[in-house]
Amino acid sequence: MQADDVANSEDRKRWMSILARAPLAELQHLLQDGPALPEATRLRGPECGLVMVRGRMGGGGDAFNLGEMAVTRCSVRLADGTVGHAYVKGRDLAQAELAAQVDAALQNAQMRPRLMCQVIDKLAAAQAAIRAGNAARAAATQVQFFTMATMRS
Repeated sequence: MQADDVANSEDRKRWMSILARAPLAELQHLLQDGPALPEATRLRGPECGLVMVRGRMGGGGDAFNLGEMAVTRCSVRLADGTVGHAYVKGRDLAQAELAAQVDAALQNAQMRPRLMCQVIDKLAAAQAAIRAGNAARAAATQVQFFTMATMRS
C-alpha cells in the first residue's frame, strides 16, 4: 500500500466517522447550499439491524456484552462506479442512504475539496462543540477526594 493510499484511507475513516454521527437534518441543510450530489443506485439497503456493544471493566479490563444497539447500513454506487458505504446508529434509513451518497461523492477528487469544506468540516466543528460542552458539564460535577498522599504534599 502506498503512502497516498494510507492517507486517503485515514481521510475516509475520518469523514465516515463524522457522517455516521451527523443528524439527517443537519446533513441535508449543509448539502442544500453545497454541490449537488451525483445520482446513486442502491447496492444494499438501507436496512436496519442490531449490533452487540461491548464494554470493558474500568476501560481496559475484561470485556463484557453491554447490550444491543440498532444500526442502519447502506451501500450505493455512482454512475462512474464509485461505491459509498454508511453505517449510522438508529433506524433512520434516509440518513444512512444520504451518508453513503456523500461517502461516494467524497471519493471523487474534483468534488472532495468543496464537500470537505462545506459539509465535513462544518459537521466536525459542530460535533467538537457538542463534545466540549458535554466535557464541561461533566467536569462541573467532578469531585476532588483527599487522600493520604495528597495530604502529605
